Amino acid sequence: MRSRTCPQARTGRPRSAEADAAILEATREALVELGWSKLTMGDVAGRAGVAKTTLYRRWASKNELVVDAVAVLFDELELPDRGSLMADVEGVVRQFAALLERPEARTALMAVVAESTRDAPLRERIRTSIVDRQKRLVLEGRRRAQLRGELPAAPDPRTVAGTDDLIFDVIAGAVVHRALVSAEPVDADWIRRFTALLLGGLAAASRT
Repeated sequence: MRSRTCPQARTGRPRSAEADAAILEATREALVELGWSKLTMGDVAGRAGVAKTTLYRRWASKNELVVDAVAVLFDELELPDRGSLMADVEGVVRQFAALLERPEARTALMAVVAESTRDAPLRERIRTSIVDRQKRLVLEGRRRAQLRGELPAAPDPRTVAGTDDLIFDVIAGAVVHRALVSAEPVDADWIRRFTALLLGGLAAASRT
C-alpha cells in the first residue's frame, strides 16, 4: 500500500510518519463507530495514543483531519498497465469499487461529502486533497492510450484538460452512485458495460 506525506507542520518538531498514520487510522475508526457528529479531536487523540495538542499542530480542525484520513485511502488507487485502455479503465473502476466496500472508506467519504454541503472551505479541501490528486489516473490513462495509438493526440491543451475533468467526473460519479447511493453491486458485468459506454463516448468525442 502506498502512503502519502501529509502537509508539513507549520511549527514545532519534524513530523512523524508513524504518528500521522496512527492518527489517520484512528480517525477512520472513530468515524465508523461514532459518526461525524460525535467524532472529536480528543477521541482521535486517545485512540491514536497522542496528545490532543499534537493533532492541532498538524490539523487545524476536524474537517481537515477527516479529509486527510479519506485522501490517504484514495492515494492507494493505481493504474497498472493492463495492455489496453479498456482493461486499464476496468481495472481502476474495480479498485475504486473495492475501496468503497471498505467501511472506513465508505463512512468517511459520505461523512465529508455530506458536511461539505454546509462548508465551502471543506469543499475546497476535498477538491484539492482528493479530487485533484486522483485526476492523475485519468492523465496517465490518456497518455498511455495515446502511446499505444488507441487515442489521438489532442492539439488543444484546454480541450484535453476539459475532457479529462469530464472523464474523471463520469467515472467517479457513476461508481459512487452505484455503490453508495443505489447500493447495487459494481460487478464484472456492470464494469464491462460501463467501460464500453465510456470509451464509446470518448471515441466519438475524439472525432469531433
